[in-house]
Amino acid sequence: MERMHYIGADAHCASTDLAVVTQTGRLTGRDRCTTTIPDLARCIERVRRPRQVIVEEGPLADWIFRGLGALGETVVVCNPRRNALIAKAGDKDDAIDAEKLAQLARGGYLEPVHHPESTARMQLKRLVAAYHDRVRNRVRQANRIMAEFRQQGVFIHENAFAEPDKRPALLRRLPGSLLVRDTLAIYLTGYEAAVLQEEQLRRKLVQRARRQEPIRRFVALPGVRWIRAATFYAFVDAPFRFKTKQALWKYVGIGLERHQSGGPLQPAALRVTRGGNRILKDMILGAAKSAIASRKDRTFADMYGRWLDQGISPRNARRNVARSLAAILWSIWKTGATYRPERVGVATRSLAATLSDRVSSRF
Repeated sequence: MERMHYIGADAHCASTDLAVVTQTGRLTGRDRCTTTIPDLARCIERVRRPRQVIVEEGPLADWIFRGLGALGETVVVCNPRRNALIAKAGDKDDAIDAEKLAQLARGGYLEPVHHPESTARMQLKRLVAAYHDRVRNRVRQANRIMAEFRQQGVFIHENAFAEPDKRPALLRRLPGSLLVRDTLAIYLTGYEAAVLQEEQLRRKLVQRARRQEPIRRFVALPGVRWIRAATFYAFVDAPFRFKTKQALWKYVGIGLERHQSGGPLQPAALRVTRGGNRILKDMILGAAKSAIASRKDRTFADMYGRWLDQGISPRNARRNVARSLAAILWSIWKTGATYRPERVGVATRSLAATLSDRVSSRF
């Protein structure tokens, strides 16, 4: 059986450094080329198969993943946060980083980053990410305006200036300084542009989301409408990439991690995972909050009440509802089923049993 060759690639805009490491850990070659798919392919083809190209997640990762993948190469995109060795151990330059990537791959220490195989799915994911970026920009602009008013002793919320016809009366509450008013006019112009960009992306995203059959089933759940459904669909991408719902929860950022040290007699500490996808986490927690407040479907509100009756804090109860929502979305996506409120109790009992087993391990 031929031994695997690991090709670490440290990619930058102008050039890419490559290092080849054998399965036994021996460095057999280095190379540098311009960062273009043809040049990268020529350098990689000099290495005997079987071979694997390793690149860290970043702005160029998806382009390299698709470009080399189309040529039949095996490309692994890994999580740079897990590669502390590259930043902390010994000397550092591009050639050294490429070799360390190959060595980490050889040892099995890399955490792969999932990239959609479909170009259309990747484009949808980028559209979702762009929408959430514009939402954050609009919130940032609104916070800046509220801070300016607060410095003048005027305390307001975003809805006070969201509509243009409310602004003249609001500006009259400020001192007569033209400088203050001119500064606020600039900020309000930026806010209007942010609102317009957000609305344009929202319309485009909802239009694309309505075409996807799984998303049309997702929106039947309380608290989940087109934007949240599209966010789950785009970032999870492939439901079968997760073996268990616990793995899904950790990816979303609402899973539990157990930490124990000092022997089996020491209590284990449970905490929410610090990793996960921030956009997905905010989405699912927001969906849980909306589902609890829903008046049409009280399924999750009743679930939330049962968690509170068991002595769980409101924050943890809301997080448990979010776990249940994520598990149901994942389940109906995998099975092709539709949302059935009468089945939520079964999922809740399963969730309760899982969390109970984890908590019992502390004692």
